[in-house]
Amino acid sequence: MHDSETIFLAFGLTLFAGLATGIGSILAFFTKKTNTSFLSLALGFSAGVMLYVSFVEIFVKAKIELQSEMGEVAGTWATVGAFFGGILLIAIIDKLVPSEENPHEIHKIEEIESLEKKIEGKAPEQKDKKLLRMGVFTALAIGIHNFPEGLATFTAALTDPNLGFAIAVAIAIHNIPEGIAVSVPIYYATESRGKAFTLSFLSGLAEPVGALIGYLLLMPILTPTVFGIIFAGVAGIMVFISLDELLPTAQEYGEHHLSIYGLILGMAVMALSLLLFL
Repeated sequence: MHDSETIFLAFGLTLFAGLATGIGSILAFFTKKTNTSFLSLALGFSAGVMLYVSFVEIFVKAKIELQSEMGEVAGTWATVGAFFGGILLIAIIDKLVPSEENPHEIHKIEEIESLEKKIEGKAPEQKDKKLLRMGVFTALAIGIHNFPEGLATFTAALTDPNLGFAIAVAIAIHNIPEGIAVSVPIYYATESRGKAFTLSFLSGLAEPVGALIGYLLLMPILTPTVFGIIFAGVAGIMVFISLDELLPTAQEYGEHHLSIYGLILGMAVMALSLLLFL
């Protein structure tokens, strides 16, 4: 059983990661231009952290746990199965969200200005329809996407606070362009920068909510076997997020080499931080 201090720390890290969407909103409304170089490097860095920690740390810990409970062969099969199960879960969630409302579809700060011009020419009834559709679907999309990310951050932090901190930072970086992606359509729907910022910021709360629900559902049945399966699934979720969202988004910002440099830097920093805590 985990002590209350560790549980509160895990929730705190998950909350920090989720609310980083607000940083994206701030960038969207208080800067005039998207810093594509910074975002490419940062997203690549985040992907590097998540890939390295998934394969080198999380998958290995899950495998050790499951092998000790189920035996070498059965434990290895269970680890691999849970890993790909995590990938399948996040892939299904991603598929269910329409691409136009997908928060990981790339948006740039420059879109705000062009949207302002489009809004000026729209009739009030058209704006209301857009508000209802885009507001509801964007909120749902963010909630659905952030839910498993919150569970991943929380589970990792519960097991190893240092590991949880690294993952929380990686998820937070990943949520910055997500904040931009949320703010742009919500601003288009509501014509209000304040509402767009607030809704974008609050959408990040889906991550600690995911952690809370995961905690309430899993804690009563959290045997070493269940923990190992969840941990292997978390590794799969993080690998999918890195390969399907982070790296493609980094490269869509037009800085291919920077995203790869960031990836390698993220791996190196994660490797060094794990070595320092041996």
